[in-house]
Amino acid sequence: MVRHNRKVLILLSVVALLLLVGGAALAQDKQEMRLVWWGSQNRHDRTIAVVEMYEAAHPEVDIVYEFANFNDYWTLMNTQAAGGELACVMQHDYAYLAEWARNGLLMPLDPFVESGVLDTSNLDEVYIQGGRVDGQLYGMSLGTNTQSMILDLDAFETAGVALPAADWTWDDFEAIALELHDKLGTWAYGSPTLGDDQIWTAMMVSLGTNPFAEDNTDFGYSDDQPIIDHFNRLLRLQEAGAIMTLEEASQYSGGPENSPIVAGAAAMQYQWSNQVVAIFAAAGAERHFKLWTMPRPADAVGAANYLKPSQFFSITAECSMPEVAADLINFFTNSPEANDILAAERGVPVSSAIREHLLPSLDAVGSETVSFLEMVAEDASPIFPPNPPGYNDLRNNVWTPLFHDPVLYGQIPVEEGVAIFRSEGQAILSSN
Repeated sequence: MVRHNRKVLILLSVVALLLLVGGAALAQDKQEMRLVWWGSQNRHDRTIAVVEMYEAAHPEVDIVYEFANFNDYWTLMNTQAAGGELACVMQHDYAYLAEWARNGLLMPLDPFVESGVLDTSNLDEVYIQGGRVDGQLYGMSLGTNTQSMILDLDAFETAGVALPAADWTWDDFEAIALELHDKLGTWAYGSPTLGDDQIWTAMMVSLGTNPFAEDNTDFGYSDDQPIIDHFNRLLRLQEAGAIMTLEEASQYSGGPENSPIVAGAAAMQYQWSNQVVAIFAAAGAERHFKLWTMPRPADAVGAANYLKPSQFFSITAECSMPEVAADLINFFTNSPEANDILAAERGVPVSSAIREHLLPSLDAVGSETVSFLEMVAEDASPIFPPNPPGYNDLRNNVWTPLFHDPVLYGQIPVEEGVAIFRSEGQAILSSN
């Protein structure tokens, strides 16, 4: 009996040893791949959960991830690029995608689309085009957004003013704003953002031109009259009391929760579609807001709205396992289960199948945003190239202090302000 037990113990020991060796061999066979992104803690938690879901379905893959806030992220990425230590999959930004692709740091995704590893069958081209550089796909959009005009439906109804057409013009906007102000006795539009530089660039797109020349050394248009007309319109609306002045806008500083439309002091407000949640939430469920298209010049050749990728996933040029990298990107793009966790936190999903899958679970704001993006996609203008080097200098040191503010404070005529903007802007752009 003792001898039999000793044989059993020896057999169990051999089995345990074999299991241990086999487990070690399996661990050694795992493919390790790095992934990196930026974002909030909310994004970190959701992304990690999806990574773990992918690993559970692919036990042969071990995804090592890291993340940071936006500013620290690009310091980290530039350091890793300089040292040849980039992760296989990196989250990317529209502003930098072309520069990285042209510097040979990213791998084209087209072969993975052609092979079917990266499935784009449910992606309309309008959602993909922002990731193309020189005709090749270098970034798969993880979400999309666009500029919007928030309309207070209750204010429009009280005033007896019909909602604008989807292709409304700035002339229509002016007429509607004057009527709303006359009927309600409030501002028709709150905040000073009608003179925002991004409204200027959208206006140029709707007129069929890029804001900047292809080589980024000059503006992409020569006729300043649309800007002159726009700012003259703003001055007329300020004078009529239909939109607030810069002085009046100062009392509403402090974030979207303090917006005039939230306070019921205005019927319309401009906002990017991925930033409306805070405004809708602050206003409360009893208020009824709707997202609407941006007005366009009367002589526009297209929409003022374009679809902007919120961010991309890209595969870096030196990635040693690009097929796995592409499969992971496909998982984020097309898996319903993964997107149940991601919950459109990076923007409205680019896959029509995923948007349809998520709709029943979205709150009122999410449903409104998805519906709005799909409406915009039917008529959106092509997105223009990323802003040129020196754009921040152009905006912060020329557009706002030398043109926008002096004109809207009534310190200089519009024509003089536009001439200053062109002259000083060309000085900055010509150094590119």
